Amino acid sequence: MFRLAHLSDIHLGPLPELSYRELASKRITGYINWQRNRKQAMFGNTLLNLVADMRTQRPDHVAVTGDLVNLATRKEIEGARLWLENLGDPAWVSVVPGNHDAYVPGALKRALAAWRPWSVGDGGGTAGHPRFPYLRVRGPVAIVGTSSAEATAPFFATGTFKRGQALATARLLEQARERGLFRVLMIHHPPIAGAAAWSKRLIGKQYFSKVIHDVGAELVLHGHTHLDTLYWLTGPGGDKVPVVGVPSASQAAGGDKPASRYNLFEIEGEPGNWSLTQRERGLSPDSAGIGWVRERQLLSNGTAVDARPRSDAREAGPADAPLAVEP
Repeated sequence: MFRLAHLSDIHLGPLPELSYRELASKRITGYINWQRNRKQAMFGNTLLNLVADMRTQRPDHVAVTGDLVNLATRKEIEGARLWLENLGDPAWVSVVPGNHDAYVPGALKRALAAWRPWSVGDGGGTAGHPRFPYLRVRGPVAIVGTSSAEATAPFFATGTFKRGQALATARLLEQARERGLFRVLMIHHPPIAGAAAWSKRLIGKQYFSKVIHDVGAELVLHGHTHLDTLYWLTGPGGDKVPVVGVPSASQAAGGDKPASRYNLFEIEGEPGNWSLTQRERGLSPDSAGIGWVRERQLLSNGTAVDARPRSDAREAGPADAPLAVEP
């Protein structure tokens, strides 16, 4: 059995002191949002405790789907690199960037240069910052990292998945399929219509859907919405591919979004007969500690068999999603 942990939307805090020059950009809106909202919800030991708990579960690998920082200042980017060093060896942790990591022009390039060991494929890639998609193979699992991160105008948090990246992603997924590997595809923005607000949507999700339809995957992981969601995309032959989102790893209890959580996926089987179990673990609503939230098996026919149902779990499925989760 292979155990894959999934964290997202780290939003490391607190914010460092910002210069007037740094604030003279889109960062001013993010700074105000931090002071009014996220400062209260994403501070303290929440993230520290979640990561400590995750370690006790002894995952074989950790996937981090973006938004390590808030405003992508140089100090934040360096702080995130130190956090990654503490999280684990680059061979044990795979990272893709989020929109906050690309908050202003030039930030994404600096972030990826700093975080390169955690966001480059097994071959090492070319010199400079990583190129996406990348491929890592760990045991029976192929991890394909893609990037939807880009700098946007104020009040926008969109991402893009363009045709070129789609073609390269399809090639990596096909190579992994030929090797008989369980394929996990990482992206920050949810590749589902209606999963995020229009101003925060993924542009080019039709390319992503076509990749899944033509080549397939066994699991898609994303962040961005700070919600625990499950959607399905249609793969080759009509098989359904689970698309799983996770709440922010730094979210304190008592807010309007689910409290800090991570996913733990247990992968067993062989090509054509994979078994995938999702176990969610996180902070309880009353801040009493970290415990089990839900356990369910995700089946290729598009159903999720719950073993640990919970009344406040969100099961999402907009009208234009390929298939919604069955309650």
